[in-house]
Amino acid sequence: MELRTQELTRYILPLREGGSLPALGEADDGFKYVVKLRGAGHGKKALIAEFLGGMIAKAFKFKVPETVLLNLSPLFGITEPDEEVQELLRNSEGINVGLHFLSEAATFDPSVNKIDPLTASKIVWLDAFLTNVDRTRLNPNMMIWKNELWLIDHGASFYFHHAWRDPEKSALDPFPYIKNHVFLPYAMKMDEADNLMRQAITPRTLSKIVDMIPEDWLKEEDSEISADQRREVYRKFLHERLKNSALFVNEAIKQQKLLGR
Repeated sequence: MELRTQELTRYILPLREGGSLPALGEADDGFKYVVKLRGAGHGKKALIAEFLGGMIAKAFKFKVPETVLLNLSPLFGITEPDEEVQELLRNSEGINVGLHFLSEAATFDPSVNKIDPLTASKIVWLDAFLTNVDRTRLNPNMMIWKNELWLIDHGASFYFHHAWRDPEKSALDPFPYIKNHVFLPYAMKMDEADNLMRQAITPRTLSKIVDMIPEDWLKEEDSEISADQRREVYRKFLHERLKNSALFVNEAIKQQKLLGR
């Protein structure tokens, strides 16, 4: 697992398609990145979800844009004329998440782009594992780049951490929201996918990914929970979820039956 940290050097424009208003910028390595900003929406928790979701998907060998930590300085985007965007940039100074920009990629269209049952099942498994509520027909968060399927936008994963109530119980959530997944009607090999996915990753790999979360993202003012304690909650959540994958696999199969599949 490699993780680079780069400096943002050039602000290009705000990306207004999504709800969180990320920015497009260039870093000192010469590459362009979609910058998920810590000052937006759910703040650092969305960065943690984006980071963990992308890195775990990569560990499962899915195609995802490279995740990079990007330092945003007080001068980044200082010429942006929109006051709302300017305020967002200033509130995002420090370490943010950057996703390698897939130039000329096309949005995945489930009515046009076909998917095989096993791949669909693996992606449904991944999103149920991550408790990602945002891979729906209206918002599939997938791209076609160089004739291959790429997964993007995992910031809506780990929704338990917004309330932070009973995370142990959340790890055993069967995840009924899977009923809205764009690929659920095509995911006819959930049991096979479960077997393959459980073999493809280990608790040790998950722990290594959790250890890579920047400590600053785990700190919250006026909270009695330390950064180390929060990190341990994410670690235990993922370990328990992997061990008890049958819970969300059975839920996905049940929701398929309700769809008449």
